Amino acid sequence: MHPRTLTLSGGITIPTLGQGTWFMGESRFERKDEVIALRRGIDLGLTLIDTAEMYGNGGAEEVVGEAIVGLPRESLFIISKVLPANASKNGTIAACERSLRRMKTDYLDLYLLHWRENYPLSETFAALQALKDAGKIRAFGVSNFDTPDMVQAAKVDSGGSCLNQVLYNLGSRGIEWDLLPWQRERNIATMAYSPLHQTQLLRKPAMQKIARELSITPAQLALSWLLHQGVIPIPKSSDPERVAENRNAWDIVLPAEVLKRLDEAFPPPSHKMPLDIL
Repeated sequence: MHPRTLTLSGGITIPTLGQGTWFMGESRFERKDEVIALRRGIDLGLTLIDTAEMYGNGGAEEVVGEAIVGLPRESLFIISKVLPANASKNGTIAACERSLRRMKTDYLDLYLLHWRENYPLSETFAALQALKDAGKIRAFGVSNFDTPDMVQAAKVDSGGSCLNQVLYNLGSRGIEWDLLPWQRERNIATMAYSPLHQTQLLRKPAMQKIARELSITPAQLALSWLLHQGVIPIPKSSDPERVAENRNAWDIVLPAEVLKRLDEAFPPPSHKMPLDIL
């Protein structure tokens, strides 16, 4: 059985498997199903929910707000992200306030810079620290940062960033060359968005064959592999049955022989690669 939590560098405990919300909140006709799916996940123990102001232009955050209404806030771990266009000092603070209003909550457990753009990291991190000091967020981090970005971030924020959310899955392993080891050495957590590579992995013959032999699903195989890497996957689903399937990846430990076969089918990188971004 995989560990259910890990401790971030600032001392905050985060679940090791969560729910994503990318593409949620884009259609009012799908909102009810999205809320039901998120709530089902929470009931099953998937209390980490990742969202962003960009998703559905705030709609995904509203879906999250509906899903968590009436639940004890301390039982949840809510993450959102600020768009780079809003990442000035005042803009970051204002964006966070809007996210809090959409989700009808007083604080975020983790707030991330969605990706780097024009504003200096020093300005954005000053805003993130101010939000933390004000109790609006418990911790902050980044997303879509490659190794040189992380090196610069570490110089700017003196180790305040505790997590980097990046694209990572069996079909996209480039971060294993330098980014993932660099973060492990510094106790900076890695969160994997699109852990199923937007379902592309599920159709790979090797995934289907190995999953069938283990009597699990390809999705469970992909998620369990990420858990073996000490990475936090955040699969998105609007199907309650699929959510339950994802949650069961926590209980699946892969034998060394299976991990070796996955390496053969999806080789790790042999050189530095640009950071994959969707």
